Amino acid sequence: MKQGKISRRDFMRGAAASAAVFTIVPRHVLGGPGNTPPSDKLNIAAVGAGGQAAGDINNVKSQNIVALCDVDHGRAGDTFKAFPQAKVYSDFRRMLERERGVDAVVVATPDHIHAPAAIMAMELGKHVYVEKPMAHTIYECRQMLAAARRNQVVTQMGNQGHAGEGLRLTYEYIKSGAIGEVREVHVWSDRAKGWWPQGVDRPSDTPAVPDNLDWDLWLGPAPYRPYNSAYVPFKWRGWLDYGCGAMGDMAVHNADPAFFCLDLGAPEAVAAETSKVNNETFPEWSIIHYYFPARGNLPPVKMTWYDGGKLPKEPPEMEGLKFRDNGIYFVGSKGGILCGSHAGTPVIKPESLRKATPKPQQMLERSVGHHAEWIDACKANDPKMAKAGFEYSAPFTEALLVGNLAVRLQRRIRWDAAHMKAVNEPEADILINKKYRDGFRV
Repeated sequence: MKQGKISRRDFMRGAAASAAVFTIVPRHVLGGPGNTPPSDKLNIAAVGAGGQAAGDINNVKSQNIVALCDVDHGRAGDTFKAFPQAKVYSDFRRMLERERGVDAVVVATPDHIHAPAAIMAMELGKHVYVEKPMAHTIYECRQMLAAARRNQVVTQMGNQGHAGEGLRLTYEYIKSGAIGEVREVHVWSDRAKGWWPQGVDRPSDTPAVPDNLDWDLWLGPAPYRPYNSAYVPFKWRGWLDYGCGAMGDMAVHNADPAFFCLDLGAPEAVAAETSKVNNETFPEWSIIHYYFPARGNLPPVKMTWYDGGKLPKEPPEMEGLKFRDNGIYFVGSKGGILCGSHAGTPVIKPESLRKATPKPQQMLERSVGHHAEWIDACKANDPKMAKAGFEYSAPFTEALLVGNLAVRLQRRIRWDAAHMKAVNEPEADILINKKYRDGFRV
């Protein structure tokens, strides 16, 4: 296999791993594919119950919410009250060990908890829904996909726009040739600057831990450090030990149309421009250039990511309109397509091309809804029904995280996806696969 010519298919083939045979038969398997629990409802547990987790739980409340876990019982209090029948836990490991009647698990926590919680659930035969980004490291992406295959469970990453009409229309416009050949894509987000701390060093003060928070469990697999309100809640995204920065928050949404519509697979190289870097947080802003090789009859693509207030320059066909907030722009040989955040409704540019372009013929099946398709897939025991499952989301997340390697090392990365290596960059190894505190593993 030639250096750099790695497709999504190559990634998935390389990600498969052998493992011990699973011996506990989960309830969703009994009776064979297509059968559902006697009540026709899934028994669902959640790792995380406040913040974004509360929204995810609300979106699956048509099922039986039987157990809830959160390290901050104060922030999760409203969710606990909304589901009084659910057993309450602080440690996800204890919950998963005890709640053997659970069919599916929602994981909506800081990024560094995603893989340990999801993999433990999958090894117990549970279907999993994991918020974005799917994983904190590239190695975790591989391990999560391998665990899903090994245990034949249904998975879904919290990439809500992937179920939307906007993504499907964008795909159909591009595949029908509406804007011609695409070799360049720009993706941007207003995240980082002003949203959470980045470009800052570790705080020196050590205030008392709030009574409602189990700080040791919040840290989980991450190295120990004293509590500080600079990390929680939500502000963890910019800290290297816990989050993936703006890339993990919004690139998963805004770059999704590029990966899906252009079948980008793994990049062969990534380079980054950034503000000042340190060993604690992501920089205040970054511009990351991804270089994807030709794929079959599709040409090479350069995709550029902008965050922290940086934006691409508007091309002439934008006709005076300005890029802002969050979005993606496809540059075609005949014109362009602009989509808003979360794979929003596509708009063809220039206006003359938009008026001359009919709505494309439908090529893709429409979704019943992001959470609904996961529920339906779990009941049918059919991973293919969940379109943002790990078969798609693992290589997608990995490709994005290669960009964070370039940011942290401040060097151009030549990426060898087949061997999960940054070529001639041994310093990248500790960023590709990190160490975990005792009691946590993937």
